Amino acid sequence: MTSALTQEVATAGPPIDVVIMAAGKGTRMKSRLPKVLHQLAGRALLAHVLDTAKALQARNVVVITGHGAIEVEAHCESNAGVLAPLTLNFVRQEPQLGTGHAVQQALPKLADDGVVVVLSGDVPLTRPATLFHLISASAGQHLALLTLEMTDPTGYGRIVRAGEQANGPVQSIVEQKDASLDERSITEIYSGIMAVPAVHLKRWLARLDNRNAQGEFYLTDIVKFAVADGVAVVAHKIDDAVQVAGVNSPVQLAELERAQQLRQAHRLMEEGVRLADPGRLDVRGDLLCAQDVSIDVNCVFMGKVNLGEGVSIGAHCVIANAVIEAGAVIHPFTHIDGENVGVTVGKGALVGPFARLRPGATLGAQVHIGNFVEVKNSTLAAGAKANHLAYLGDATVGERVNYGAGSITANYDGANKHRTTIGADVHVGSNCVLVAPVTLGEGGTIGGGSTITKDTPAGALTVARGKQVSIANWSRPKKTPKV
Repeated sequence: MTSALTQEVATAGPPIDVVIMAAGKGTRMKSRLPKVLHQLAGRALLAHVLDTAKALQARNVVVITGHGAIEVEAHCESNAGVLAPLTLNFVRQEPQLGTGHAVQQALPKLADDGVVVVLSGDVPLTRPATLFHLISASAGQHLALLTLEMTDPTGYGRIVRAGEQANGPVQSIVEQKDASLDERSITEIYSGIMAVPAVHLKRWLARLDNRNAQGEFYLTDIVKFAVADGVAVVAHKIDDAVQVAGVNSPVQLAELERAQQLRQAHRLMEEGVRLADPGRLDVRGDLLCAQDVSIDVNCVFMGKVNLGEGVSIGAHCVIANAVIEAGAVIHPFTHIDGENVGVTVGKGALVGPFARLRPGATLGAQVHIGNFVEVKNSTLAAGAKANHLAYLGDATVGERVNYGAGSITANYDGANKHRTTIGADVHVGSNCVLVAPVTLGEGGTIGGGSTITKDTPAGALTVARGKQVSIANWSRPKKTPKV
């Protein structure tokens, strides 16, 4: 139904232009960071709103900036590639004289043939489907308002309707500070989101004044102008408060974070993912799960993460920018971060607990990476094992290699990184240092405690350590008595 409406609005209706108000200071956030750049689910509030604009297939997006304008505009431009083919424009609101004054700044960027959707940069979770219904209600000629019934409407503009009927024609929006006692008892509020034909919007904005309790130019005053001009004002009422919730304080940001995480948890469970506790999941990017995936409590997923069929993620794992293939088990307290390079964990591999996979780690099928093992920019072929307290950096590890506890690749000479190559079926004993660049021949064995600085031949036992010496009747040094 939603996709059909999307297609209908996108092809049959007038072009859609989106205006995003992002000029506010956000004083209650008590932060130097502009409010719209605070993060929700791992991304800026404004980034979520821009995603929504893209989902609307908008022709044009005008971002109204003010406080922290340089930072806000730079953030938007850094994401321009992801937003393509969306066209981004910026206008400044300086000083900030109200919502109507803000949208006035955008008018030169708006063509007369479009429908303008007004959004707020600090209201991140409005669903595109809801906005398509709002645009459809506008029908290219009406003023359409997104409204909501609230038990406690304090702080919101009230929807004033004609007559006594709850669904009577909308007559005006009265802001909290200008409302009478009777008007403050109204529970239907204006969300701050509207769809309006540009040609009407331009005419009505020219008639705004600031004769009100706050001395500001209210965008909501255009409702009474529409009524006076005989243009229908329609309300699309929803019952999901999360979609219109804004962020004005750290408390509200945290509340909305949990609401968004619970929304994502429900989506995953509807797709068949088994979550030990949907209230203890954090998805701060894109998480794609195949069938029969299970995720324990307090896991955090960032960037792009792909979990294959039957993957099991233990408690308290942090996973970012990684592909975990079918049947792999990630034990508790494992940290995986592929950054811009990525990490791949092969089919049936076992990782952790307390393991760390860094960018460029590529594990083949049935690889074992155990507790307190770190792997960086290294490839481990099928069946290789590093089970305890080890480091593999800039290494190519062959099939069925057994890499001993406490062993490391010394890959950095103080200026450059060098690579270690370990052939198939090599056994590296405990507490070895492999000084790169070095190659260990296939089937070889490295004696425990060895420091290897030269290539080793295939099938050989190589030992490089000082000869063991025992001194009989040796006494340990004793402390000198204090005088």
